[in-house]
Amino acid sequence: MNVRLDDLPLRDDLRGQTPYGAPQAPLPVALNVNENTHPVPADVADDIVDAIAHALRDVNRYPDREFAELRAGFADYLGQGLTADQIWAGNGSNEVLQHVLQAFAGPGRVGFGFAPTYSMYPLLTRGTGAEWVAGSRGSRFTLDPREAAEQVREVAPDVAFLCAPNNPTGTPLDLEVIEAVYDATDGIVIVDEAYHEFSPHGTPSAVTLLPGRERLAVSRTMSKAFAFAGARVGYLAADPAFIDALRLVRLPYHLSALTQAAASAALRHSAEMLRMVDEIVVQRDRISATLEALGYEPYESGSNFVLFGGVEDPAAVWRALYDRGVLIRDVGIPGHLRVTAGTEDETTAFLDALASLGSRA
Repeated sequence: MNVRLDDLPLRDDLRGQTPYGAPQAPLPVALNVNENTHPVPADVADDIVDAIAHALRDVNRYPDREFAELRAGFADYLGQGLTADQIWAGNGSNEVLQHVLQAFAGPGRVGFGFAPTYSMYPLLTRGTGAEWVAGSRGSRFTLDPREAAEQVREVAPDVAFLCAPNNPTGTPLDLEVIEAVYDATDGIVIVDEAYHEFSPHGTPSAVTLLPGRERLAVSRTMSKAFAFAGARVGYLAADPAFIDALRLVRLPYHLSALTQAAASAALRHSAEMLRMVDEIVVQRDRISATLEALGYEPYESGSNFVLFGGVEDPAAVWRALYDRGVLIRDVGIPGHLRVTAGTEDETTAFLDALASLGSRA
């Protein structure tokens, strides 16, 4: 007898929900989940392998529960005078965000974000038993400080998410918006800077706003700029008291010794790893320019992907590209599709495949 999900005593608030899912297919060119498609440089990979091999010698023992070396590495990488006691980390930034929600959301509380935004925010929020409320964005998915603050003030969320730059639109976010939202609520404000390294050089990070703002947290990931998606390492910077709150909900020894060793080794090569970012930005801007020439409407992007409009039938275009061996993302915004900037060859394959469908110009 096959048991259905509805036959189980599932929480009522989870019934009818859909799990996170992005299409996975063994196509030659996969540009749908904003991965860094550049491989880790060989010399860096060798150092990481050596670090993991060293950690294996003591793998019979539990890892450092406080992952002190890794936290110090992240503090040094972010700069701004941060210290290790202001850093948290987890198995991908999604786990870090989950820790924040477990500590500050939950039943009877509210999570908030400006739609469209990262699809995991509502899933993580509801997973803790909290309610999710979606706000709205302005023209071309931008946020105005005054209007954003008004929406937050009206909802009074316990946790407010700001994605900077925003996923899936790539929209940059001014620090003035973060300040306005923070001042409009007594709750937690978390700025998700998963794609910050792809922003123009000199773009200030929300990390600069942390002093004097004990309810503000800034999350990052190694999945994108560091080409570490398969390693699952995310981290967060906040006030030391904020970090103490996250200790209350984390699982014991939640970061394995192998994860800690690999991430610490990668951080030691941050300059070399980040050189890939400049190459990806070149391809991102090439995509935007070519999309415009083909008659589509690319949006400004501070990330490693481009959202483009002017797509009459997104499902049909997605399928046509799929049939040509190119996988991109239909993010559910009518008339739009999203593509990750890949290597030069991958980007060429996408642009050639799209051009083969005919120009809209």
